[in-house]
Amino acid sequence: MEDDRVWAFEESLWTADADHYRESIDESALMVVPQPPYVLESEAAVAAVGQTPRWDSVRFSAQHIVRPQEGLIVAAYKVEASKAGGETYVAHCTSTYRRIEHEHWTVVQHQQTPPLVAEAQLDPG
Repeated sequence: MEDDRVWAFEESLWTADADHYRESIDESALMVVPQPPYVLESEAAVAAVGQTPRWDSVRFSAQHIVRPQEGLIVAAYKVEASKAGGETYVAHCTSTYRRIEHEHWTVVQHQQTPPLVAEAQLDPG
């Protein structure tokens, strides 16, 4: 899968409907999200996202893609998502895709880490 397609696929996971999400998540996927229960397996992840209103728009930055082996893609990025009415969400994310068959990829891992509330301070002494 070419880089442009990876980013389009990733964007669709933030903006598309629950049916698209269900088709895109691997049966053995693991996810880490910043709210309880924090760690979700495939069916639980699909159920949780299926009940979450979708984002109207997303913008990616700090984008990186690696291909550690044939049929495996890892993407890392910062996302800024927004909805009508002014709701926004910012996080640093990773997603791992595996190829099931020619041109059919699924997400086997996804993680979201919102920015830290406070920066770590070094002791000047």
